[in-house]
Amino acid sequence: MLADLVAGALEDADRRRSERPLAEVEAAALARPAALDALAALAPAERVKIIAEVKRASPSRGSLAAIPDPAALAVSYETGGASAISVLTEERKFHGSLADLEAVRDAVSIPVLRKEFVADPYQVFEARAAGADLVLLIVAALEQKQLVELHELITELGMTSLVEAHSADELSRALDTGAGLVGVNARDLTTFELDRDLFGRLADRIPSGVIRVAESAVKSADDVAHYRAAGADVVLVGEALVTSDPVATLEEFLGV
Repeated sequence: MLADLVAGALEDADRRRSERPLAEVEAAALARPAALDALAALAPAERVKIIAEVKRASPSRGSLAAIPDPAALAVSYETGGASAISVLTEERKFHGSLADLEAVRDAVSIPVLRKEFVADPYQVFEARAAGADLVLLIVAALEQKQLVELHELITELGMTSLVEAHSADELSRALDTGAGLVGVNARDLTTFELDRDLFGRLADRIPSGVIRVAESAVKSADDVAHYRAAGADVVLVGEALVTSDPVATLEEFLGV
């Protein structure tokens, strides 16, 4: 599944590159105002922080929500207390787009994450050109040299990498990049199976000074509390927000 998602994302990036060459996207990226400081926004605090996700669909669950106005949803997330917004830009299985990211960036004052299967520098320049402050890098999708080079490019453009792992070995690779923001995803992207306890088994391997993000398997405030007790500084939440009243749900999650 992961290989298919990456291949599709690269095909879509190649199509966009044929319409908008790298030089043009790079110029647009460099012309953007400086990215927001996501590490400061997500820094450990007395209470857990939430990255709230604009997510229409997923390969495992199919359609979740129509979200005709992603900007309005993002504003409700910010109102509800989210510290950052994640925007799915993958087109085929998640029904997202860079236009969604641009609309969200224009509507909120908190950092915005491009959540995509990034494996090409072109996608990084696209992210900055669209106004992203953070870019997701999935360790399982990349060779180590690619991972390091993409992380370095993201940093050079003033953005922050969220480097995502799904195992102890992947976590070691994530930490080897020097990233200050590391996620542990309960969903294995090769099988799409969930293991809510994976974060707790790996959290102690993440050194102090690196922000710990727990991802997936969040349906209720109990799940957020479970991750917080295991050491999460930040929890990324998507499905639970798009299928409920986002402001009320965020307030409940932030109250753990």
